[in-house]
Amino acid sequence: MSRVRVAGFTISIDGFGAGPDQSLREPLGKRGEEMHGWIVGTRTFRTLFGREGGATGIDDDFTARSLDGFGAHIMGRNMFGPVRGGWPDESWKGWWGDNPPYHTPVFVLTHHPRDRVEMEGGTTFHFVTGGIAEALDRARAAAGDRDVKIGGGVATVRQYLQAGLIDELHLAISPVVLGRGEALFAGIDLPGLGFTVTSHVSSELAQHVILRKDAG
Repeated sequence: MSRVRVAGFTISIDGFGAGPDQSLREPLGKRGEEMHGWIVGTRTFRTLFGREGGATGIDDDFTARSLDGFGAHIMGRNMFGPVRGGWPDESWKGWWGDNPPYHTPVFVLTHHPRDRVEMEGGTTFHFVTGGIAEALDRARAAAGDRDVKIGGGVATVRQYLQAGLIDELHLAISPVVLGRGEALFAGIDLPGLGFTVTSHVSSELAQHVILRKDAG
């Protein structure tokens, strides 16, 4: 049976999943990119964007795991791009160029309808105005036996956590202190939601923690 997973989601030591003030220049908010050193230098990540070389080892293994086994993705409007309000036109097609790294249907949560956008490599962005349950129903149908990935950003992960709809979390805790930004777990009781830590391992650039929901 397919699962709903968060995988390769980076947070700072003080619990922020993104910095403040997202913009075209800083899509992860101010200083947000500082947290992602563990992933951008890996061989798997570089291969995604047609580059050679890159590090292997713990971080590369977790990068590969965070990309594998998914038949559909869900993301929030802010993760798709910086455009706010009604879509002024259909020129914005995401941060990732003509061939995004998803290669599956991607369901984007938004309050503003928009026609689907078909990209190279099998990625199609679908814009869902009916909320998180509708997006998950559509993603499950598209994924079949494969898992559904809740890609982010922070607000989207929080919504699915609070609704009890996530089965597994892989967090990469980066040795960076942001001080402010978007707090992932503020007001969320993970044990109360049934999560326990099932494994953890550290590299030089991150601690990787897997939390799973109790089967009961």
